[in-house]
Amino acid sequence: MKPLKLSVFGMLGIALVFGGGGRVQGAKPGPLRWQCVPEKSVALVQNDAVVWQFNYAPDQNKAYFHPVALPGGPTLTADRPADHLWHHALWFSWKYINGVNYWEHDRETGKPAGRTLWSNVTIDTRDDFSARIAMDLAFVDPAGTEVLTGKRTVDVSAPESDGRYHLDWTCSFTAGENDVTLDRTPIPGEPDGKAWGGYAGLSVRLANEMTDRSATTLAGPVSLETGRYRGKAEALDYHGVIGNRTVGIAIYDHPNNLNHPTPWYVIASQPMSYFSPAVICYRPHTLPASQSLTLRYRVIVHPDRWDAEQLRREQREYLSFSKKKMPPGRQ
Repeated sequence: MKPLKLSVFGMLGIALVFGGGGRVQGAKPGPLRWQCVPEKSVALVQNDAVVWQFNYAPDQNKAYFHPVALPGGPTLTADRPADHLWHHALWFSWKYINGVNYWEHDRETGKPAGRTLWSNVTIDTRDDFSARIAMDLAFVDPAGTEVLTGKRTVDVSAPESDGRYHLDWTCSFTAGENDVTLDRTPIPGEPDGKAWGGYAGLSVRLANEMTDRSATTLAGPVSLETGRYRGKAEALDYHGVIGNRTVGIAIYDHPNNLNHPTPWYVIASQPMSYFSPAVICYRPHTLPASQSLTLRYRVIVHPDRWDAEQLRREQREYLSFSKKKMPPGRQ
């Protein structure tokens, strides 16, 4: 693995005063600082409480974000909850690659049958408290064959005046010498379909303590009466109450993504709060040999409940920003 690259602020963990946006709602005024453990984690910290932390130790099954919190609290995510030890707060994982499970743990080994490996991790922590995280990925089957490679970049913004911040994910995947089939547990209506099928890709497991949960798309609130929701939408916000604060996480699906507008898989069945832009929920996807697939998402961590109007305002900003950043010929 190549050495980790950090800015001087990241390496020294220098504390800098949070300025430029006023006081964070719900947080005591205090400095932000970077807290970095080489080849293990990087975190943004305020008053000794973690705002967000990226975990990438080489002995982990996945690289992931946890805690994901707001300045001043609370923490919105759950890592390795007792009911699903393979859930890692805010993370990306395929379910089946060529029939091999890269998601759940094998009961004998405690690890997925398919391994997700990362290398060449670079982290740029900046003095405005934004950051960029980049890494190379390899997906290895039980025989040791590297069937799929990838690159992941996550750009994390600095917290705004109300504490919100966003994470822009860019994930590219390239098949090896042979075609690669990305699949999931079948859903109801398919042979051997399961009520809990369809999940794969970017995922969020929210804190077990979340109550009064609800979800909204650009079309308005969605029903969670059955404890599950599936449907297609360009964006979805999942929100509820943790402690005495109303909080939420919104995810935006980029228009160039496979199967846009994405299918969603949402669970609200106490204590499990989970949602995902489940890109292959309705059908598997075969990536031809040597061909690539790129997925882009914006994740926004925020206070309060967002309605459809707020979701749409933030979508316009995301699409305007992503269009400016898109390479020529890719709009």
